[in-house]
Order: sequence, then C-alpha cells, then structure tokens
Amino acid sequence: MIRIISLLTFFFLFTFLECKSQGCVATRGSSVCGGGMGSSINLKEGEFQFQSGFRYFKSFRHFRGDHEEANRVAEGTEVINHSSFLDLTLNYGITDRIFVNTTIPFVYHTRSSMYEHGGNPPAPGLGERHKTTSNGLADIRVGIGYWLFDPLDNEYNYSITLGAKLPSGSYDYKDLFYNQGANRNVDIETVVDQSIQPGDGGTCLNIDIQGYHPINHEIGISSNVFYMANPKETNGIKTRTGTMEYSCPDQYGGRLGAFYNSMDGWNIYLGGRFEGVPSSDIIGGSAGFRRPGYAVSVEPGAGYFYKGFAAFLSAPIAMYRNRVQSYDDIQKTNAGVFTNGDAAFADYLVSFGLSYRFGGSH
Repeated sequence: MIRIISLLTFFFLFTFLECKSQGCVATRGSSVCGGGMGSSINLKEGEFQFQSGFRYFKSFRHFRGDHEEANRVAEGTEVINHSSFLDLTLNYGITDRIFVNTTIPFVYHTRSSMYEHGGNPPAPGLGERHKTTSNGLADIRVGIGYWLFDPLDNEYNYSITLGAKLPSGSYDYKDLFYNQGANRNVDIETVVDQSIQPGDGGTCLNIDIQGYHPINHEIGISSNVFYMANPKETNGIKTRTGTMEYSCPDQYGGRLGAFYNSMDGWNIYLGGRFEGVPSSDIIGGSAGFRRPGYAVSVEPGAGYFYKGFAAFLSAPIAMYRNRVQSYDDIQKTNAGVFTNGDAAFADYLVSFGLSYRFGGSH
C-alpha cells in the first residue's frame, strides 16, 4: 500500500508540473497541467496539500509549419526567449472525492532579438541585438474537481475538473525598444511581445480529465488532458507595430506515461506530452495576433517520496514542433496569398516540483 501511495503521489505531483509550450507558442497556466488539480489524489476531508513548481526553457529554434528555419541560428538572427515560471498551489479536500485548489503563478522572461530593434541584417536592417524583459504575477487559476470512483473501493480512478483562469497578470507590460521610427533613431517604451506578457487579459474556462491506473505495486500508468477556452477575442492591446491587437487564444495539452517504483521512496517516469495553441477558438472569435502551434515531447523524470513530502524533476525533450497557420494567415491564404508565420521553440524544458500534505486525518 505504501508503494502504491508513493506511485499515486508522483502521478499527480507530476501533473502539477505545468503543460506549457516551449517558446513563442506559449500557453499560460492550464489547470490539470498547471493548476495541480490531480495532486488532490487521496486527500481526506479537511486535508491540505501545498505545492510549488518551477519551470525553465530557452526557445530559439524557428519553425514555419513543421520546417525548421535553421538559417536563423546560423546567421545569428534568431529570437531567444529565456522563460522561468514559479507556481504556488494549495489543494484542499472537501470530501474524499471532491477537491478545490488555487494556483498563484509568477513569471520572469527575457527576450533577445534583432528584428524588434532596427531589423535583422543585411542592410537596411541594423543587426543590433537588444533585450526586453517582463516579470511579476501571472494569471491565477482556480478549480473544483470530482473523482468518479470511490477511492476506498478502486485502485484506479479518474477525475473531471472544472476551473477558471483569471486575468490577474499584466497583458500590457512595457519595456524599452531601440532604433524605432521611420529613421530608426528613436528609443521607445512600448508593449513587449505576446510570448513574454505575464497574462493574456482573458477570463478562461477549462476542463481537465485525469486518471491513474496502477499495474502492480511497482508500476503504474497516469494520464491527463485539458482544454482551456478563452471566449474573449482580443484584449485591446496592440502589438509593438500597432498593426493588430493581441489575441486571447484557447490552450490545450496532455500527458500519458508510466512510473516505476525502483526502491522505497524513489521513482522514475517516462512518458509523452503535447501542448499547444489552436488557430481557431471553440468559443468566441479568433482574430488578432497569435502564434498558434504545438509541440510533442518525450518526457523522462525521477522523484522521491517520504511521508507527506514529495519532489519530482523532469525534462521534456521536443521531438516534433509545428507552427501552424494563424487565423490571420488563413484569411490571407484564402485571399490568394499563402502565409504561414514563424515561431521559436525550445529543445527542452526543465520542470521541478515539491509538495507537502498536512491537516485533516492525514
């Protein structure tokens, strides 16, 4: 039983490590993959679980469709995003099967480019590389979930969670851009790129489905999938060039993998994951500036469990990346001009999580 509890703890500490696309195609805190929904497994009535999750990636490989534009790195004109995320989550068991939680996220981004600061070389582009940054509170998430089966009667279980993402993060964060204006001789403070905005300005509804299925006392399978619907079409903030407003896109993601309990307290994990932003939203309009696309990754990980404490480290490695056509790209293509914008993706993502259970009858 202890080994099974250890397995289940890791299943859902792991789902707490947020699904977040690795680069300019950026999802923003997405419930089961980012809100710690699944970590409520085995919470008793009145029991709490506190979690913290840290993630980091560096995006720099440009894709247009699923074709990598390797010349961008070779020529030194790639856009480089360094992105760090810290999520603080509190789960609470209302009953043995109903749970609620709140996640308070923080972000820190730096973005280095040439095209935003006078243009890429050759001339007339200036070829000067500069940085913009953003940091602070991101979009808070809340949710309530229900386990479909009585945990006392079943070793396996699945839950459905309904949640919301609130527009608490700044979506008009500004920094200094160099070499602006017609003559490229003016430095202007204006909004940073959408990929490093702490929030998107939309109030979102999301649904999460997750489950676990122990094979035996050493091996188990976990899965989770989510979709976050953002009814708001745009947030009213125009891009740096003033040509379009930022879109408020939907988000999606999921994981499937297996854990192996190699010794008391130690676990290893191997699975696959996908995450992305669609071109068109299921509720509301899809206009505005967005970089839709998705990444598929293989994800190895390892962790340690002791009493109420758990830690987990994973490093998803991107195997396939695709910057699909945006709504605007599709409109231009339908008008006779094929268009498919680009986006920068990361090679890998580093995730680290901690959790501690207390209170109730635990």
